[in-house]
Amino acid sequence: MTTWTDRTAARPITLTGASGIDRAAHHRLDEAWLAAAWSHPSTRVFVVSGGQALIDDTPDGRTELVMTPAFEAPVTETHRYFLGQDADGIAYFALQKDALPGRMDQSARPAGLREAGLLLSPRDAGLLVHAVALENWQRLHRFCSRCGERTVVAAAGHIRRCPACGAEHYPRTDPAVIMLVTDEDDRALLGRQMHWPEGRFSTLAGFVEPGESLEQAVRREVAEEAGVVVGDVEYVASQPWPFPSSLMLGFMARAVSRDIQVDGEEIHEARWFSREDLRAGFASGDVLPPTGISIAARLLELWYGEPLPQAQP
Repeated sequence: MTTWTDRTAARPITLTGASGIDRAAHHRLDEAWLAAAWSHPSTRVFVVSGGQALIDDTPDGRTELVMTPAFEAPVTETHRYFLGQDADGIAYFALQKDALPGRMDQSARPAGLREAGLLLSPRDAGLLVHAVALENWQRLHRFCSRCGERTVVAAAGHIRRCPACGAEHYPRTDPAVIMLVTDEDDRALLGRQMHWPEGRFSTLAGFVEPGESLEQAVRREVAEEAGVVVGDVEYVASQPWPFPSSLMLGFMARAVSRDIQVDGEEIHEARWFSREDLRAGFASGDVLPPTGISIAARLLELWYGEPLPQAQP
């Protein structure tokens, strides 16, 4: 039987492709190995700052992360994160800095995941999403939640330890459900948030609450945001979304009611769309699709049956 997940194989969801990088977690506590890897001439390093890194276009039309050997990398005392190794044994590190370094050739440009994720290879996108997630966590969790003492970086960036009470703190990931809801006429329920551009519609989404299953979260969020009752829920795929620390869990859901009553807070407007409605809206410019990097776009495409028009990040 074909599952929804199988149907994503022909056009993988951004940030979820096989990166070819082994995170090699067993090396994170081996200071001697990390030191040797850092000093090896094949090691590659890039800087991450404020969720951005430098990217550059190659003469053959590709876009790559700007990486350097370790001996050319900026100096940092603590915020050096080991990201893993590739099949050739090349080690990759990210450095967290207050600002990105300049480039003498002026060809490189800063970019965040929303832009770079659509341009980079699976390897580079995977490295960047790992680095951005660690950077966000490190910036937001500097103090011990048990005693309030400032913590220190350990395990090559993957643990923060409290020197006062000995507590260890690990990067957090907040699960969030994102769902395309359809009715018995196979129309899609799409919503628009207040701060979005006029005409921008996307799937509904929300965070999973404590003690709640994913299916329960799908039904609750749709009911809260749009007033629609959901019955069957089917998992599709997931996507890391470090803005700052989410994991998006994608679903298809079937509505058992049609009346819409938006909450006016999370969702400003919601509508049922047929495929013909969306096609006409896209053509006229009255409807703007979700951005291509998001799993929302892929969920909508699976129902729509063809690629969506390109939206600006």
